[in-house]
Order: sequence, then C-alpha cells, then structure tokens
Amino acid sequence: GQNMKPPFPTKEDFIEAWITMSKFQHESPEHKEAFWAFQHMYDLIHEQPDVAFGLILEIWSRDQSWTVIQNLSAGPLEDLLTTHGPEMIGRVEEEAARNSSFRKLLGGVWKNAMHDSVWAKVQEIWDRRGWDGIPEDEAQPDGTDNSGAASRRV
Repeated sequence: GQNMKPPFPTKEDFIEAWITMSKFQHESPEHKEAFWAFQHMYDLIHEQPDVAFGLILEIWSRDQSWTVIQNLSAGPLEDLLTTHGPEMIGRVEEEAARNSSFRKLLGGVWKNAMHDSVWAKVQEIWDRRGWDGIPEDEAQPDGTDNSGAASRRV
C-alpha cells in the first residue's frame, strides 16, 4: 500500500516523517507516505503520553516553521492535553518556564475537551502572539515580553 512505514522505524525516522507529513497537502504522495507517523503519534499520545510529549518537544526543537507549529500545536499537543491533561500539565508548565519559545507552541492549542483546570493553566502560560491575527510585538497579558518565561506562580 501507500503507507511506507519502515519495518522498524527509529525515532529519527518518526521525527522526519512527522515533519514531512505536516508540510505536504493531504492527498499528496509525500503526505500519504509519511502518514504512518500521524498514526504512531496518536497511539503514543493515548498509550504513552510521556514518550509522546518528549517527541513533541523534539519535533519542536528541530523545526519551528509555521506549518509545523500549526500542526504540532492544534494536533498532538492539544490531543495530549485533552486526553492526559491533569497528569501532563505539570511537565508542560515546567517546559514553558524553561523555554519561552514553547509558550508560542501552546498559543495554538484549542480547549477541545480539555479539563477546565488544565485549560486555565494553558491560558496562563501560553504566548498567543502570531496566532489568529495577534501582532507579534503585542505585550503579553501577564506583562512579560518574549525574552523571559512567565515567572509568576499561582
């Protein structure tokens, strides 16, 4: 079939395929060939959320193009927070405190079926600049600029 998943995909195979898949149109041969990575990510989010979160961060560190940001944010990151929010939000908060660029990735997450308490925390730490027409240079609601991660703790 079209699905060209390697027999024993390495982490590298997976990351490359996921990035490729997110950059091509849905019906393109490239997208179809790399689609196994979407299915694999979905399974990991549901069965091994810690592993999935590590891979999300790895993809993010590798490629911060807008296409990848949009696919990663409203895809795996949102799914992870929807299915395992209460367990995973602590790790997400730690990452946001350590890495201000990760806050931009959180900016594209939608509430979906997320637990209210998880959604409230996401909104405290996300960086919405560049999303939905919000200017890149707008001050953040918490008063931080892009250089420092939010230091306030609730």
